[in-house]
Amino acid sequence: MLTLDRLRALVEDGTVDTVELSITDMQGRLQGKRLSAEYFLNEVVPHATEGCSYLLAVDVDMNTVDGYGLSSWDTGYGDFVLKPDLSTLRMLPWQPGTAAVLADVLREQDNAPVSVSPRQVLRAQLDRLAERGLAAYVGTELEFIVFRDSYEQAWDKGYRGLTPANQYNVDYSILGTARIEPLLRAIRLGMTGAGMYVESAKGECNLGQHEIAFRYAEAQATCDNHVLYKTGAKAIAAQQGAALTFMAKFDAREGNSCHIHLSLRSAEQDAPVLAGAGPHGFSPLMEGFLAGQLAALRELTLLFAPNINSYKRYAAGSFAPTSVAWGRDNRTCALRVVGHGESLRVENRVPGGDVNPYLAVAGMIAAGLDGIDRGLSLESEFRGDAYRADLPRVPGTLREAAELFGGSTLARAAFGDTVVEHYLNAARVEIEAFDAAVTDWERFRGFERM
Repeated sequence: MLTLDRLRALVEDGTVDTVELSITDMQGRLQGKRLSAEYFLNEVVPHATEGCSYLLAVDVDMNTVDGYGLSSWDTGYGDFVLKPDLSTLRMLPWQPGTAAVLADVLREQDNAPVSVSPRQVLRAQLDRLAERGLAAYVGTELEFIVFRDSYEQAWDKGYRGLTPANQYNVDYSILGTARIEPLLRAIRLGMTGAGMYVESAKGECNLGQHEIAFRYAEAQATCDNHVLYKTGAKAIAAQQGAALTFMAKFDAREGNSCHIHLSLRSAEQDAPVLAGAGPHGFSPLMEGFLAGQLAALRELTLLFAPNINSYKRYAAGSFAPTSVAWGRDNRTCALRVVGHGESLRVENRVPGGDVNPYLAVAGMIAAGLDGIDRGLSLESEFRGDAYRADLPRVPGTLREAAELFGGSTLARAAFGDTVVEHYLNAARVEIEAFDAAVTDWERFRGFERM
């Protein structure tokens, strides 16, 4: 991580010549500009910069679409302000001579925060925690699949017939992961150089699937690191002539998860507050926080699974949850409680690798606070195979999740109607695009035989 004075010194001695300034869009991607370092220091730091407001009102392909109050043809697609958050300033070791900084999105007319910006959605929930003297700490566990093909080759092949980096299940395999260690090591060292605390790397179940784990941190810092890591990992893979994907479900085998671990601490005393003398070693606050997440999981699933493809993960025996339940160290449940005492935390297993971390963590906090405020009682721990249990189900489609989110009084109370309608429109755009598409599955099934 860099201070502004350190950046100035690096610019003066020629080490840094470029600054990447980015925001996180609705899809959880970094969007922004590469600035000359001199211009960044002289103009952007004191005055900020601008970007087109359509960055928070487009689909995955960057097409302008209808239905957004923030930005449209009727409003003229004007600019909003991109104000660098200098606490995120860091080097990008995988890009020569380059530093990076994330920006907050402000309205140009009054410099007020743009409420639908993912970073602001999370910030609002963190502020609600702070009013109660609490702070959230988060860790995200992202899985990805690596292919020997480059991104350009994968595109030209229509993403069919790609060669995975491993030909068999390398879950925890030291031998199997050694085959791809040069890439994994480059990613680990790159992220360390960008100010992240890398803990480990391991193989996963699908062919060519791996996970790099990072140390937990304050919630916003973890989400900032998460989006930078996804972009950086893809860039480093491309530099080695490979490609990797975080999409939730690439094929019929195991999907890419993003398990989110969340704990709460007292902001004043910096002490954990979830452990206590109650059943399971829980405090009353932990019981309400967990009960709230259970109660709201279905209606907030849109924040955990934002795309059509997200819902392909939820299959029995896949290590992706299908039942709304909590269990102690039980990987068949949607909410897995792990750790003891100071390490006690909730793991949400619903999100996939395509999740926008700011929205998902905001959803977990909002649900937990609702459980605390309403004094919800925690249901009994589920033991056994939750896949086979007669329990409420995780929504099976984006359409179902959007309907539940739109009808959620909790979502509207916690985030406001503007935010809810904005992300509902994003879901509608995704659904309409999918409904209009003709897939390979349909062609293979129907071209000759129907």
